[in-house]
Amino acid sequence: MTEKELVEAAKRARQFAYSPYSNFKVGAAVLTKSGKIYSGCNIENASYGITNCAERTAIFKAVSEGERDFLALAVAADTDKPTAPCGACRQVIAEFKINKIIMANVRGDTKVVTLEELLPFPFCDNDMIL
Repeated sequence: MTEKELVEAAKRARQFAYSPYSNFKVGAAVLTKSGKIYSGCNIENASYGITNCAERTAIFKAVSEGERDFLALAVAADTDKPTAPCGACRQVIAEFKINKIIMANVRGDTKVVTLEELLPFPFCDNDMIL
């Protein structure tokens, strides 16, 4: 699986976005250690707080199928420069330790970052008092 193929999966997922309020369609695809790809799109709601981003949709689909180990995540939108995950998505990416994030736009521009670059100070299980 190449970076380009993962980005293309994210772009394909974009077409299913439900974004009647923002008209901002986003697609994402996550590659698991087992070699499977799970894709997702953003799904908006009139109650904005319960909108779900494409990145979380893809990750949650994978987790709901038993996947826990990830190699990379790609996210794509129709933006001038490669689109970056929001803060909530960054925290979910950190939770599952996805260390390679490929940010893209529909024109083919990409930027690859590590988890540490994306979210240098994540809240993680070590921070919880048990």
